[in-house]
Amino acid sequence: MLLLFGFLLFLVGAALVLLIPALWARQIHYAYSAPRAVICPETHQQVGVTIDARHAAYTGLGGTAEFHLSDCSRWPARIKCAQDCLPEALRNKPYTAGEVHLGKTHREIYHLPVLLAAFAAWYVGMLWHSHYLFRVRWMTDLGLTPTQVKELVSWYSPHMLSIAACLLFAYGVAWLQTWGIRKGPWQGILCSILLWGAVVLATLPSTLSLSPDLLLIEGSYTLVAAIIVGAIVGSLSGKLVIPRQSSFVASEN
Repeated sequence: MLLLFGFLLFLVGAALVLLIPALWARQIHYAYSAPRAVICPETHQQVGVTIDARHAAYTGLGGTAEFHLSDCSRWPARIKCAQDCLPEALRNKPYTAGEVHLGKTHREIYHLPVLLAAFAAWYVGMLWHSHYLFRVRWMTDLGLTPTQVKELVSWYSPHMLSIAACLLFAYGVAWLQTWGIRKGPWQGILCSILLWGAVVLATLPSTLSLSPDLLLIEGSYTLVAAIIVGAIVGSLSGKLVIPRQSSFVASEN
């Protein structure tokens, strides 16, 4: 009984020790999580920025919080800016609904990276199913003869369907990435893998009848293509475009 009481006392003490820094981290996160309006040092126009409150809260546990931006209405086109507006963002109070109008530039889909990613996925598919890699195993599993495969290659409809599927997937990845705060290849790959997993789950009932070898060939191809699409979309979104001025403006009072 005494041992149990001591253990409970230890748990209460540990909880109190952890509670104080947790409350401090929560206070930091609450103070800096809302978006703020600042004047961009490059354009001298009003833009909307968001401070990385999670990073500030985590580093604040060590005594001194570190601050940097996690989002801006000029991103991803200017995601590598110097963040010289950070001191002003720390001084300014968060804006409330109706005070400012934030444009949708940070949720824009850039079409050229999507087209490049879709072409790369389609081209990898052509190589994947060529005689250099898995065509022989693919033909055997489907029960096709070389003559039938040549006829299939000469048709336009299979190529158009595969191109359409690659385009649809690439646009899906680009759309998913617009909802994230950070942009980059790893974020694009993460969105791509999430979408790939959703597609696999949705098509699982119709693929159970396929042979294990064919499932391995097609599953590995789609996964490799998904990673390539995510890397291209994540890396190039906002870079293969002409930067435009932000549409973040102050509303008239």
